[in-house]
Amino acid sequence: MSLLSNLNPQQREAVKYLDGPLLVLAGAGSGKTRVITRKIAFLIADCGYDPRAITAVTFTNKAAREMKARVGELLEGKTGQGLTVCTFHALGLTILRREAKRLGYKPSFSVLDAADTQAILSEITKAPDKGTLRQAAAVISNWKNALITPDQAQQVAADETERQLAVAYRAYQDTLRAYQAMDFDDLIRLPVELFRCDAEAREAWQNRMRHLLVDEYQDTNGAQYELMKLLTGPLGRFTAVGDDDQAIYAWRGADIENLKRLAEDYSRLKIIPLTQNYRSCQRILRAANSVIRNNPRVHEKNLWSELGIGDPIQVVRCKDDRNEAETIAMRISAHKFEHRTRFADYAVLYRGNHQARLFEEALRAAKIPYVLSGGQSFFDRAEIKDLTAYLRLIANQDDDPAFIRAATSPKRGIGPTTLEKLGQYAAERHCSLFEAAFETGLQSRMAAKQLEPLIEFGNFINRLAFRAPKEPAGRLLQELLAAIRYEEWLYDTEDERAAKAKWGNVSEFVDWLSKKGEEDEKSLIELTQTVSLMNLLEGRDEAELDAVRLSTLHAAKGLEFPHVILAGVEEDILPHRECQEGSRLEEERRLMYVGITRAQKSLTLTCCGKRKKGGDWVVCEPSRFLDEIDSAELRHSGQEDDSAAAREAGRNRLANLKAMLAANK
Repeated sequence: MSLLSNLNPQQREAVKYLDGPLLVLAGAGSGKTRVITRKIAFLIADCGYDPRAITAVTFTNKAAREMKARVGELLEGKTGQGLTVCTFHALGLTILRREAKRLGYKPSFSVLDAADTQAILSEITKAPDKGTLRQAAAVISNWKNALITPDQAQQVAADETERQLAVAYRAYQDTLRAYQAMDFDDLIRLPVELFRCDAEAREAWQNRMRHLLVDEYQDTNGAQYELMKLLTGPLGRFTAVGDDDQAIYAWRGADIENLKRLAEDYSRLKIIPLTQNYRSCQRILRAANSVIRNNPRVHEKNLWSELGIGDPIQVVRCKDDRNEAETIAMRISAHKFEHRTRFADYAVLYRGNHQARLFEEALRAAKIPYVLSGGQSFFDRAEIKDLTAYLRLIANQDDDPAFIRAATSPKRGIGPTTLEKLGQYAAERHCSLFEAAFETGLQSRMAAKQLEPLIEFGNFINRLAFRAPKEPAGRLLQELLAAIRYEEWLYDTEDERAAKAKWGNVSEFVDWLSKKGEEDEKSLIELTQTVSLMNLLEGRDEAELDAVRLSTLHAAKGLEFPHVILAGVEEDILPHRECQEGSRLEEERRLMYVGITRAQKSLTLTCCGKRKKGGDWVVCEPSRFLDEIDSAELRHSGQEDDSAAAREAGRNRLANLKAMLAANK
């Protein structure tokens, strides 16, 4: 099979173009993954590129795995060995592992998660509440993503609060350096810092990378854009694939201006729009186009489809939010029965997580199975974090947060008083807790019965650290769990059901790590950084269940469903009450566009007459975005529509269902 077969003219042009930097403006459902995977295979099979010279980056582990699998199928036996398909942060991690010494780090540095970083900030700022800590972490994260150093942060601080945060930023960075640790944002920031300052390292990586492909380009932030520029050099050997109409992540640092910067920084930039949609029927696309054209756009495009006109878009006005949830459950049941579909064909999408509770209640009452996107990550479970703390400490003895968790899970005679004395001594000596435990000066500060468990614990970690680079990860992990008697501790501290579930999770985690260590030929040390990164990027993939998907609009991006119900299409919800003007309103409109374009066959939009907020009823208004859709595409029904046509439509639907029931008896 030719790699260019089954491609439309624009897709084919994008695959074949190699004369300079390329931006593929891929509208929703326009086959962007097909373009990226075919281009990778084309570079290897038809152009003779060494797979090791090609890197493709995307934003989730799942997307990277699927992309690599599809390339493997396209190559049909030809080797893709050495091809890199990963997330931006995994690429940064790879660079930092190889170049750690140039930056003053050891290759076994730790990667801290959000809980660790907030704990460090709590110690620095003495902030008592989690909301303040989250806000501090967000401000520092935004500074890092904009490549603003602590010194620069003090200069650009807008008020006293930001000035204090800039001081905290400096102390936070010093603490990370002392722990030989990096946070999520450092995985991009530090490679940029390296390549800006070290021409030898920069040229080595540019020579190694002949072509870079960037998926979901509109979601890149300032640091990621700079990393892309530094890796591809002045020639701009890249293919960026994105859609300015789906840029919905400004709140976490994504910068739509990066689309404009490409044209400014690369005078030879080629732009190829993909506008044929392979997902949705024409009515859904007409609705999406009519909404998004109210935004100023970097590049104009109009989606179209050959998949037929489709059913009118339903707008259902409900009495209140509970009635909305019950109506949605009833409609899913009736539609599934009438059309012989699966529960997995339906998605209920909404603006905020707080809306999910009533939908869950209504679906449970109707005995409809559902999965909730954005639930607790597997890696956030306490038992997994306990084991991960041991792994981090074995890899990096300077990792103080890992030391504290490992030393106390299970408890081993190292209590709060011992840790407080150890912490005070380590602070005076400017060394890690682990190093302090072995210093002779500590003996004069601490009784023998406090010191002995510390030394015993330290020796245990040292023995494992000595073996970790050389022995199979699975065997070491089994020995570790047996030595700390973790299963026994779980059954001693939890009821039997909870202990069984937690031990099952630990066993699954160990089996997964063992298998990954064998397949990827990685030691326990190397696997530890991989685990830390997976925890930060996403949890495990949800199993393919026959269940309705409940999801926020942000979490649904990239997904598609035959039948979509977009709930709470009201003022102050979509658009959000804090996003009513300027660029924030434009992003809310893009969020509406993303919601509409998740639907393949049918789309239902619901809104309420009133909602319960803080114990009081609040009157609701339909979203302004509904007025932006051509009324000819819409069919209104619901609590506040008493028209004869609506009543007649309801009677006809009921009669059809009765007839189908009679026929099935």
